[in-house]
Amino acid sequence: MATPAIAQSEPASDALTLWYRQAATQWTEALPVGNGRLGAMVFGGLGEERIQINEASLWGGSVHNYVNPDAHSRLERLRELIFAGRVAEAEKLTGEMMGQPPLLMPYQPFCDLRLIFEGDVAGTNYRRSLSLDEAVAAVTYDANGIGFRREVIVPHPDQVLAIRLTADRPGKQNVTIRLDSPHPKAMMESVGQDGLRLTGQIQPRDNPANSWSGSWKEPGLHYAAIARVFAEKGTVIAEGSSIKVRDADAVTILFSGATSFRTYKDIEGDAGRQAQHFLDRALGKSYSEMRARHLADHQAIFRRVDLKLGADSKAAYPTDIRIAGAKTADDPSLAALYFQFGRYLLIASSRPGGQPANLQGIWNERLLPPWGSKWTTNINLQMNYWLAENGAMWETLQPLWDLITDLQETGAQTARVHYGARGWVLHHNTDLWRATTPVDGPWGHWPMGAVWLAHQMWDHYRFSLDEQFLRSRAYPAMRGAMLFVLDSLVEAPTGTRFAGKLVTNPSFSPENSFMLNGQKALLTYGATMDLELIAALFESFVQASRQLSSDADIRTAVLQAKDRLPPLQVGSRGQLQEWIEDYPEAEPDHRHVSHLWALYPGQAISPIRTPALAAAARRSLELRGDAGTGWSKAWKIALWARLLDGDHAHLLLQSLLAESTLPNMFDTHPPFQIDGNFGAAAAIVEMLLQSGDDEIHLLPALPKAWPEGRVRGLRARGDLTLDIEWGGGHLSAAKLKSNRTRKVLIRHRERSVELNLIAGRQIQLTADLSIKS
Repeated sequence: MATPAIAQSEPASDALTLWYRQAATQWTEALPVGNGRLGAMVFGGLGEERIQINEASLWGGSVHNYVNPDAHSRLERLRELIFAGRVAEAEKLTGEMMGQPPLLMPYQPFCDLRLIFEGDVAGTNYRRSLSLDEAVAAVTYDANGIGFRREVIVPHPDQVLAIRLTADRPGKQNVTIRLDSPHPKAMMESVGQDGLRLTGQIQPRDNPANSWSGSWKEPGLHYAAIARVFAEKGTVIAEGSSIKVRDADAVTILFSGATSFRTYKDIEGDAGRQAQHFLDRALGKSYSEMRARHLADHQAIFRRVDLKLGADSKAAYPTDIRIAGAKTADDPSLAALYFQFGRYLLIASSRPGGQPANLQGIWNERLLPPWGSKWTTNINLQMNYWLAENGAMWETLQPLWDLITDLQETGAQTARVHYGARGWVLHHNTDLWRATTPVDGPWGHWPMGAVWLAHQMWDHYRFSLDEQFLRSRAYPAMRGAMLFVLDSLVEAPTGTRFAGKLVTNPSFSPENSFMLNGQKALLTYGATMDLELIAALFESFVQASRQLSSDADIRTAVLQAKDRLPPLQVGSRGQLQEWIEDYPEAEPDHRHVSHLWALYPGQAISPIRTPALAAAARRSLELRGDAGTGWSKAWKIALWARLLDGDHAHLLLQSLLAESTLPNMFDTHPPFQIDGNFGAAAAIVEMLLQSGDDEIHLLPALPKAWPEGRVRGLRARGDLTLDIEWGGGHLSAAKLKSNRTRKVLIRHRERSVELNLIAGRQIQLTADLSIKS
């Protein structure tokens, strides 16, 4: 079909809308909608609309146990080789210790819903938009003197995708609807005069090793989709596997999809029945009723936080033009839009009843997506959820907690079989089948994923002070990760730098390498990130076990082990050392900055409390440089913010917007990888607000480029909500509301004040931190 000519138009300003003058011509220009289980990319074509759909549980492979019964018998030899500096031999040996298979399964696309409009359509006054506040993707245009509007929503309450086609004159809707699938052997058919059905099963597949996706020999998940078409007046006719609507006033299309997935151990569900169940829940409601429920549900979360970074004067320009313009001009309101887009994406891709946000959130059109679109647990999955805390979206965390519950089961088996250890372990990747073994290559022998996720649960408790969550969900995960650490730490032997100290072995600084005897090496013992993660978990476990009056014996063992960890070290260039030795880096500008975990998201390093280590961390960032992938820049923005350098944080944010942001505002690695969206949004908060258990730092890294602004509804540790206003680069006012009666230290630049907070009562502060009466 010919591409329609599209005239330009200027819409009304809307600071919370992405909008464009043209339809998407490729997937990374399309606009994302979702409800945590269903996701869709809306292209906005005139002659043909493509809506590419995902369902969170549709993955390759099948129920599978990845453990390798031969791994433990090689562990002692692996450790000996690493301690002896025979790293090449050690890395070769890991090939016998990998999970079976050594590559995990890929997240899969579901189907396409296509709308073909009659004839060649020439549109004027075209506008394609995504309202972040309403979670509505829309297309409006004029054709032949008629104004047309198309809306797409994916309401969480109703668990369907809904499309609404309207016009400003009656009888002008003429459209053919069909379903397409990228999967072999999928079946498409019409059902009655107004329905379409798609059914199928994931087929066996041999994937190339360079796809970073495993292969499988047996059929896997069943999937099913149902679409129903409702026309107001006009006619609806089924023709083969398509539905044709002619001369209707308006059209509503409801789409429902599901798989046979029940749990990672059970895929015997009835996909067709489940899809019908979701559709039946939606039937009987008008589109306006469904839309109203959708708005109420979405806005209850989204509207908790409001951010203004100066005037919204550039909101009248298309979003792709603004992104392109970020290369040459600062656009503070674009940064504010980017922040809210990150919050929107997390709401759309992670809700109760779905899976956690993966490397692409919930959106994927490829059978072989980049890196399998898995959950990478050496930074990327964790980064996805930083924003859930300070961005006040605690509901989005539920799928992550559910994933961790499952991983404790599979991780306990891996800990026992691979390490002969108690507790649970997780390496650097997992998939729908809850893999916890080493995968991919020698770098897969990084057993710290459980430690990081358990500590992230503790941090959620620090934000929420929800003791029931601590007792029932966080503490069991922390305890299990702690037991694995106690059982897997080994004493560094005589002749090593820290003989007699407790270290990890094998160890790895994700995903970096160093030079050893003129050769590139990956594996080591006691990498800095391991020591930082373990020290943080030691501290949090001691606090949690005392608070819950639990596990005094384990707590004693932890306190004894804590004193035997090697200290963090400053290297010969003044940098925070990344490895146990001051090795030269094979890639000095590597994208990962794993050894700076204790600065962010950890809090052990601080310019105020540990200035020498903070200076070493700063030197590490300077040596690493400002370049990197999108998610790497996001992490560095937060790190510079923690160093209280707002201007450098802003410099990196500008680089991310100008160089690592796709036309639809998705982050690009490249290719598309959503963690940068989430990480950079969380980092923007770190520029405006930082918090500890009993301390709040207002505007700690405010850049000169944001002299005026306000933010409402940010969340701080200690169950606090804050509003902040500033002008001329200085604090103007702040409001704090605590759900607990407690003391807190408020800091702004050189001033600080201790406040007595009363549960439920709001306190207003002036520019000098005085309480406003």
